[in-house]
Amino acid sequence: MRRFYFLLLELAVLPLVVSCGGGTTGTVSPAISVRVSASATSVAAGQQVQFTATVTGTTNTSVTWLVVGGAADGTISASGLYTAPAVVPNPALVTVTATSLADPTKSGSGSITVTGTSSNLTVVVSPITPTVPNFGRQQFNAAVSGTSNTAVNWSVNGTPGGSLQFGFISSSGLYFAPGGVPTKSNSSGRVSTTTLTVTAVSQASASASGSTTVTLMPANQSAQSVPVNLGTSGGNANDSSASGNTITCCGGTLGSLVVRGGTQYILSNTHVLARTDLGTIGDPIIQPGLVDASCSKTQATTVANLSQFYNLETGPAPKIDAAIAQVVSGDVSATGSIDYLGATTDANGVPVPGAPHAGSGVAGAVNMAVAKSGRSTGLTCSTIFSTNTTTSVQYQKGCGTGTTFSVTYANQVDVTGGSFSAEGDSGSLIVTQSTADPVALLYAGSDADTVGNPVSGVLNFFKSGVNSVTFVGGAAHQVIGCTLPLKPASATLTVQAPLTSAEGLQNATGVRDAHAPELLAHPEVQAVGVGGSYDNPNEPALLFFITRGQPRTNIPQQVDGVRTRIIEGDLFPSRGSLTAAESATEEKSVPVPQMVYSISDGELSRAKAVHTARVEELMKQSGVQGVGLGSSVDAPGEAALVLFLIRGVAHDPIPPVIDGLRTRVRESSRFRAGFGDAQPQRGCSLPAARKTQPKPAIASSVPKP
Repeated sequence: MRRFYFLLLELAVLPLVVSCGGGTTGTVSPAISVRVSASATSVAAGQQVQFTATVTGTTNTSVTWLVVGGAADGTISASGLYTAPAVVPNPALVTVTATSLADPTKSGSGSITVTGTSSNLTVVVSPITPTVPNFGRQQFNAAVSGTSNTAVNWSVNGTPGGSLQFGFISSSGLYFAPGGVPTKSNSSGRVSTTTLTVTAVSQASASASGSTTVTLMPANQSAQSVPVNLGTSGGNANDSSASGNTITCCGGTLGSLVVRGGTQYILSNTHVLARTDLGTIGDPIIQPGLVDASCSKTQATTVANLSQFYNLETGPAPKIDAAIAQVVSGDVSATGSIDYLGATTDANGVPVPGAPHAGSGVAGAVNMAVAKSGRSTGLTCSTIFSTNTTTSVQYQKGCGTGTTFSVTYANQVDVTGGSFSAEGDSGSLIVTQSTADPVALLYAGSDADTVGNPVSGVLNFFKSGVNSVTFVGGAAHQVIGCTLPLKPASATLTVQAPLTSAEGLQNATGVRDAHAPELLAHPEVQAVGVGGSYDNPNEPALLFFITRGQPRTNIPQQVDGVRTRIIEGDLFPSRGSLTAAESATEEKSVPVPQMVYSISDGELSRAKAVHTARVEELMKQSGVQGVGLGSSVDAPGEAALVLFLIRGVAHDPIPPVIDGLRTRVRESSRFRAGFGDAQPQRGCSLPAARKTQPKPAIASSVPKP
């Protein structure tokens, strides 16, 4: 595999400070100088280039710009943006001058060549539509014609030089892929992997560019030689359906290895290994799944046989989505190794496969850093958003066809970030980033979250008499892939900015004014303003600007139905009652809030009591698909009752506080698992994806969430 990392270093030129000693003291003013540079050496007629003036020797770095040849040679703005004339001047070499405002006798000049119109320029990027492995690299080349200036500027998905989410590209066109595969949500709210675009823009003319489409492909998706690693593409050999001349095939992730009574089994979901209750004990389990084997069993290897599964429709509480398959001797890594989950990297900087921490796993906690390695997105990293989550999940019988039904789960683990999983990642094992301890079995999700069964319930279901079930693995270790410079995209999560209406702010202002004296009476409060809530971004909030570290004096969680938000700082310039504009200015002095905060055991216990008392009635409300326990963003350190709402579905008003516990709203698409859908070229993770194969019958593939 061709995977490397590179480090972008910015070199800063440090001024040299010289101290002189002697018998007398005097001050020598530094000489002012002006240096001019341009972002390109040539420009097409009618196009633009940015000039920059670097002024030294004075704190006043302002300049005035001039095109020496006048309008016939083009124009330049006060910011140094040069616009070439519509016709190539004679001579074509144009000079631009920047004069210091601090000392008009000091100036600097730069030149640029004006070439033919950009319509004569073409940029062709190669290779065309390449496939690049996660953490891999790819050299791109740009062939520029129609100008002597063949230099280009590279970007990835519109960002010059690239980004953590989509990978970086050097000035020479060397692309470094990220650890996770980018995802997208379709109009139905289903999450699938997607491609990215690498673009080269001519330095001679910004209007001339060329692009190519890049597909990131994790090692998890490929057919492997035996013994196969876990975290890879797999599924039931019969997981397909036919309709007319169309064959739809599905697949998911062979999650991990467990042992019971000395016998090893592959652990995954019922909807992956047992075809959403339609499987038969003894069914062959193959690697890769049909979704990655051109819908042909002959292109896959039978690595296990279905042994036991939880029946999704008729199984008793506690509900789980899990199945095990006894391994074929020698066909599965006996150590339980999972792709990308190791503690070290290979010579190319790619995380090596590694086994989880052996044993029974650990319970999930709010703000716990977790990771997973799955068929579609490879390695992804995120944090637990809520625990003790009751949620309703939709299923579809069969592969890409069949009736739908819903299952309500209790005490689930919710992981934040739509990029954490996609179609085809169902069955992946979610582990802690710090020790690789199993936490949950991934089985469903929305375009904002991923849901997993806690491993304690899964292992308990499969125990037989005195024979317990444990994870096959090794010692505790860090999942190194989550610490690398090009770590998976979901490792960086930002909280949604409030979207408060003018009417909402006006209402909050009225409430603040009515209670200002009592609100400002709290000794830790420096000012009270108005703004938006992070716990419910569509609602306003009273903002309490308080002194960092000072004891709290029971600041109210809501006032007259308006949420409150606490903002800590050392010293805020403003005091008293603040307008919305003044509040926004003060907010800029503190960091943007985190997506998730840790909460104490005491807070969790308090929240559990409210959850237990209210969850049943809340789950009956229209638009509510889940209720869990998480952290408040409006009041870091406080627990929150998290209500998962279906986007676009009407729901009752969500009170800011229920039984003394703040509420937090999380809107997303419907939680789904085991669906077949019409997406081409996909596997099984949230909904299912398909890919069409050139066969006598049309074949489409579907991944499972």
